[in-house]
Amino acid sequence: MKNADRKAAVASYKERKTAAGIYVVRCAASGQQWVGRAPDLATMWNRLSFTLRQSANTHRTLQAAWRAHGAEAFTFEEIERIDDEALAYVRERILKERLAYWCATLGAEAI
Repeated sequence: MKNADRKAAVASYKERKTAAGIYVVRCAASGQQWVGRAPDLATMWNRLSFTLRQSANTHRTLQAAWRAHGAEAFTFEEIERIDDEALAYVRERILKERLAYWCATLGAEAI
């Protein structure tokens, strides 16, 4: 990749719109669920699955289920998107509130 092409790719990545929100990771084999929040939902599954494959995820129950059942047993789903118009500090508060709501509603563990 030429230097100009690389700079253009980096610039377009920085300008892209991100969607903050709440997601759920489910293990079909065990029935366990984990709910998390993310400032960029589009990149969250890639990040989570990478740490799980490397056995470096800090959530012990999630990592243990991954080891026991394998990647095929897991699904990732966005369950709520947060309004893009919210300021950063307000968005963080909203994400915390919605995370607590979804954990209680689904009976899931927070990530």
